[in-house]
Amino acid sequence: MAPGATTRARCHNRAPVASVSVPDVAFGGAPASAGAGARPQRPGPGWWAAPLTELPGVGPATARRAAAIGLATIADLAEHLPSRYLSYDAARPIADLADGEEATIRVVLESIAVVPTRRRRLRIVRARVRDDSGTITAVWFNQAYLAGILTPGDELMIRGQVSLRPQRQVTVKAHEVLGAGATAGVHTEGLVPVYRATEDLPARRLREMVDAARPLLRAAPEVLPAWMRARIGLPTRADALVALHFPRNPREPRAGRRRLAFEELLVLQLGLLAVRRHEEHARRARVLRATGALTRAVRDALPFTLTAEQERVLRQVSRDLARERPMRRLLQGEVGAGKTVVAALACAQAAEAGAQAAILVPTETLAEQHIRTLRDLLGPAGVEPVLITGSVPRAERERREMAVATGTAQVVVGTQALLVGGVRFHDLGLVVVDEQHRFGVEQRQALAEQAGSGADAAHLLYMTATPIPRTLALTAYGDLRVSAIRGRPPGRRDIATQWVREEQREDAYEAVRAELRRGRQAYVICPLVSANDAGTPARSAVDEARALAEGPFRDFRVGLAHGAQRADERRAAMAAFAAGETDLLVATTVVEVGIDVPNATVMVIEDADRFGLAQLHQLRGRVGRGEHPGTCLVFGEPAAEDGIRRLEALVQTMDGFRLADIDLDIRGEGSIMGLRQSGPTDLRFARLSRDRQLLARARHVAKAALARDPRLDAPEHVLLAAAVREAFPGMPRLLDA
Repeated sequence: MAPGATTRARCHNRAPVASVSVPDVAFGGAPASAGAGARPQRPGPGWWAAPLTELPGVGPATARRAAAIGLATIADLAEHLPSRYLSYDAARPIADLADGEEATIRVVLESIAVVPTRRRRLRIVRARVRDDSGTITAVWFNQAYLAGILTPGDELMIRGQVSLRPQRQVTVKAHEVLGAGATAGVHTEGLVPVYRATEDLPARRLREMVDAARPLLRAAPEVLPAWMRARIGLPTRADALVALHFPRNPREPRAGRRRLAFEELLVLQLGLLAVRRHEEHARRARVLRATGALTRAVRDALPFTLTAEQERVLRQVSRDLARERPMRRLLQGEVGAGKTVVAALACAQAAEAGAQAAILVPTETLAEQHIRTLRDLLGPAGVEPVLITGSVPRAERERREMAVATGTAQVVVGTQALLVGGVRFHDLGLVVVDEQHRFGVEQRQALAEQAGSGADAAHLLYMTATPIPRTLALTAYGDLRVSAIRGRPPGRRDIATQWVREEQREDAYEAVRAELRRGRQAYVICPLVSANDAGTPARSAVDEARALAEGPFRDFRVGLAHGAQRADERRAAMAAFAAGETDLLVATTVVEVGIDVPNATVMVIEDADRFGLAQLHQLRGRVGRGEHPGTCLVFGEPAAEDGIRRLEALVQTMDGFRLADIDLDIRGEGSIMGLRQSGPTDLRFARLSRDRQLLARARHVAKAALARDPRLDAPEHVLLAAAVREAFPGMPRLLDA
């Protein structure tokens, strides 16, 4: 289908769409068939954001149907890209048609009539059509209205199934009426785009709307400056959109999508780099230089030797703390990799420099876990961390808050309420944020503002136990410097993982009972709190705890923990399990973080295909944390291929970073700017699983652009700067540093 074809159509019962002739522009940007100096007619200002009713043939009713799928403006329609293409061959002469094939013909209508049948609900329309090579009968079923719309002399494009015996006819699959001067069909010839559509607004109508907007696509505003397009070898945005909606060959849509994906990734990288620059230069942080007064005592008391990975990351963190530029670093490593030791030594360095450190965690349970660990790690240095959460009695909390305000408390652990709940620090120099994957880029920016003290900025160390693929780290966390602890400390064993089928359940239960008889403990994880939480037959923690306690585990002590319990009830259940007072803990994913029971050796996960791969890996990391080996038994009967891939991958590898890459391929990148970690992405054109190299190039070009024009205020960068500000609406000073 030629990208430069004249806009045309008279479609069924709609008024004719106005014809606007536009010169044919080749994909590379140069005129393909227009004479010298010929240019498309440029619309007036603001047209890109104009409503769809500005298009010929689009009325209020159609606009309402389009709005239902997020299409309100011409720009929305232009960026509503095809999900796939139907490959139709070019129109052929009637004389060349073969019996039984599907073909496209370009014909003139000679006559048309509705043919009566004996079946009440069957109406057949038969039309005599011709071209220069002969005649044939076109047949439509149950479209009697066509006899009142099509008239002799109309020029048609017809796509259908050819039958030459017993009579010559074509059963019509798709057709369209060509306007004067039209050179091709929208629905019947070449690569025909298929759009995400609805019953009220089918793909056919969307094709007609995009065809009406074709002249405007050629005038699409250009965000990328010429030097960038030349460096990467990219077409203009206008040519990319035309190639995607009106491709002439299979290569053009791929090249068009690459152009839009690069622009999207570039805008994201520019924003993230600007966030980093703003944070590093807007304010100065207190220099927290290591003296060894406290850190040496912490190191000497460790019952183990730090790994080379831990030492490398510690050097990076220590150097960051010793600079005036605020540290903004993400530390990633899977459960048991030794991140907490790194955080403890960073806190000790802050304390020996005379500053305070705060550790923020998402839940009170995790806060309590951290306070126990930090007391053991920092105790030999004489540092007593304090815990501030909502469950601390009021009088005790006020006493602790006074210690924080006077600087007596050097290390404080709590939820994010530490920064927004009125707690006053004497001299806050370092903030450690655990489970960083729960914060989006705007939340990180807000946290950085809250962590500051007047003109001073606190150093920020973010931690996550969910390994992040490099491509995702460069997007979701591109504003941070990233450190990774790969592997686990010496002596930490792999966890034997087995995918258990339903017919093997009793054998699996017996294996769990055998561990419990040896004095070990086990978890059973369910996706739901109760059976009323979903209309699907997934196992619920409440029902499963009752069934196990009354059935296969009636000889053992069974506990229950889930997010719908009162906080004190949930804490009591988890504390009882940690103390060895219960043998089997049935729970939801509340145990994913914040509970460390070295005696727990078995993890049973019900309906495992309902969990993400990273979450499954995180859950199995809860066992095998002591001297005894761990086992993970996953139950699941996934109906979808994605579920099968997840469970197979979990069984095959213990490498969290490898699993993170697989999870990215299976589930997508989720929300880049916000809190969602799977599901619909807020990347419209790029896909990190397939655009890894494009992302690296976008990052490189973004750095080059900011190096030559830090505020992007040069004339060729004005639209690019506007796109960055639109993508990061909560940070208006983004490019002003």
